[in-house]
Amino acid sequence: MSRLKIKYFEEVRGSLQKEFSYTNQMAIPKISKIVVNVGVGEAIANIKLLDIVSDEIALITGQRPVIRKARRSIAGFKLREGMPIGVKVTLRGDRMWDFMDRLLSVALPRVRDFRGLSPKAFDGRGNYTIGLKDQLIFPEIEMGHSERSNGLNVTIVTTAKSDEEGRALLKAMGMPFAKREERRLVFM
Repeated sequence: MSRLKIKYFEEVRGSLQKEFSYTNQMAIPKISKIVVNVGVGEAIANIKLLDIVSDEIALITGQRPVIRKARRSIAGFKLREGMPIGVKVTLRGDRMWDFMDRLLSVALPRVRDFRGLSPKAFDGRGNYTIGLKDQLIFPEIEMGHSERSNGLNVTIVTTAKSDEEGRALLKAMGMPFAKREERRLVFM
């Protein structure tokens, strides 16, 4: 069992129940899934890039990704409906907890000049999205092995009803949110 999962059941649930005074155990917010999405716009010209990105995401997540296809045609991008343009992985269960643990304890500390994640990236329903500029922050991918840098989006989907509940859940899980600096104007 993942140490983050143990932390959730032993510490986080109790603290959230006290903080928001839930009477029902099922109302306590939890992480339901994590979605990792990578858009590969260059796949229009070179389809082999999609295979490389797919292999790298499979290494990072431990699960084979699904190829995402364009929903509609966009002439300006030379994109036709049905063309493959990205990959997506939905993690649940133990793989979700393992990925979250590696994201928080290994990958995010490897980001250069990391000052914390934005506390404003919630969607209004308690779900949080992190945009990472490079997949190389994960130790599974070797520096010289990867041909190009791919950004990826990591969406943490929770059962929270509001952003406040979602923020409290993720903060209790160890998400490194940036502290808001108050900027004061000094008049002389």
